Amino acid sequence: MTTRREFLELALSMGDCYTDSPFHDENWVLVRHRRNRKAFAFTFERQGQVWVNLKLPRDWGAFFREVYPAVLPAYHMNKEHWSSVVLDGSIPEEEIVRMTEMSFEATR
Repeated sequence: MTTRREFLELALSMGDCYTDSPFHDENWVLVRHRRNRKAFAFTFERQGQVWVNLKLPRDWGAFFREVYPAVLPAYHMNKEHWSSVVLDGSIPEEEIVRMTEMSFEATR
């Protein structure tokens, strides 16, 4: 998975959520829960690639950062609870799905 479109399709498939651009900056597209309006994914382009900030349980965030070089402390957010995932094709799609599901559940 390397494009924002692919990621947004995945995130929206989690159910009862929508995209939002609250920063008046077309580079930032968020995916929010419809019920509580909490964002669980922040997508943006940086350094020529698509990045996604996801909220992960602390231990899981540390694990993914250790295993995948493309998972970093979150850009522009709390680095303890949020991680940035660079969609450069180096992370198996099933792991991106798993991280997105974790973020979805953590923000319900």
